[in-house]
Amino acid sequence: MGKKILNYQEQGKLLDLLKSASEQRPMEEILTEFFSNADLRLFNICYCLALLLEDKRQLNSSERLFAFAVLHRSYSSQNPSANPFKYFLVNAACDDKSEKFERAFILHLLGSGSTNNIKEILKLSAADYVKNFDASSHAFPQGEQMQQQYCDKVHSEPFTSIFKIAATKNVLSDPDVPCGCDANAPEFNLQPGGKPKLGSGDRDEAINGLLANLSVGGLSPHLIRPIPPRFPVDERELVWLNPDNNHELQWDHGMCADTSRVVAVRDLIAKALKGPLAPPQQEQVLVELANDPKLVYHCGLAPRKLPELVENNPLIAVEVLTKLINSPEIADYFTVLVNMDMSLHSMEVVNRLTTAVELPKEFVHMYITNCISSCENIKDKYMQNRLVRLVCVFLQSLIRNRIIDVKDLFIEVQAFCIEFSRIREAAGLFRLLMKPLES
Repeated sequence: MGKKILNYQEQGKLLDLLKSASEQRPMEEILTEFFSNADLRLFNICYCLALLLEDKRQLNSSERLFAFAVLHRSYSSQNPSANPFKYFLVNAACDDKSEKFERAFILHLLGSGSTNNIKEILKLSAADYVKNFDASSHAFPQGEQMQQQYCDKVHSEPFTSIFKIAATKNVLSDPDVPCGCDANAPEFNLQPGGKPKLGSGDRDEAINGLLANLSVGGLSPHLIRPIPPRFPVDERELVWLNPDNNHELQWDHGMCADTSRVVAVRDLIAKALKGPLAPPQQEQVLVELANDPKLVYHCGLAPRKLPELVENNPLIAVEVLTKLINSPEIADYFTVLVNMDMSLHSMEVVNRLTTAVELPKEFVHMYITNCISSCENIKDKYMQNRLVRLVCVFLQSLIRNRIIDVKDLFIEVQAFCIEFSRIREAAGLFRLLMKPLES
């Protein structure tokens, strides 16, 4: 099947147009509303309408009138000879098997008679036009006469390729429904015994399915093309070299290497994200990372998974971050760590990292700020007192180990201590904070 003709928006607009055909609204109003969308590919829409019009049982009378009006209106602003569907319109007007009101409507579109006449017709609804049509007041010219009048010599016999002739059409008539009968009538939807007829169904659903799956050209045979020959190799071109005895091969000595250690570490890290590891498993990860620091780049720990590892296995998280300290992605890990929920394990990880490696001052300051903010925002008094004690012990450790300079965070930490002065650890932190000033 070839590429679909209509996209979702165009299919919806065309279905809305066909549904509007049965409304008691002027045809001009509905057409103007349809053509107000400048994003529609008019040729594709006209192509689909032409396929539906070929089988006279696909659309009802009102829908067929609107389809012919769209075929004409889409190219009305251009030279008449530029309309690729003009020949189709002329043939429809010449078809003696078609309804006379339909043929007369097409003749008005093509310009037969006064221009004001078609304007008056389009002021009516499609149903009113069919109801008030008087066949005795219309004269239908012969087919040859219309061909000479409306089609020039170039377009009188349009070119059709042999591949299009061999293609299977997109729309095929139902052989079980006689020509001239309404396929939606109740008598054609039941078998003689009263059972539903195979293939009968909602006509709107069938048209919707056709529009969703129509493709240009139908099912055409594949064009068999021979493989093009190779051009001779130019002297200035690079030639593909086949390895032989005259070329020295460069071997990758890492091929077939033992990867069981990598697989084991990846599996253990995956388990460490879901829950605490057993002591032997935890020791295995630490030993493997210590023996081969490059394993950390293959352990499968993405920055977004770091909080899970910190909460379940903080010691492994410290070892991994220590090994990744020179990685270009370490900033991403620090960003995740500083933004995760404050907990005993996260503070333990940061505290151990401060003694193992040199952390960026911005990261440490931001983490302390987030800890203080978390303590202030928590509503549960019991949990608040517990977290305040943890933060005070954590900050005392950083100050005593000279990880942070008291002057950088003096005002913020002092305010924190005063706010929670009722807690013993906060009072101890305040005294430690004031010692540099006394000395």
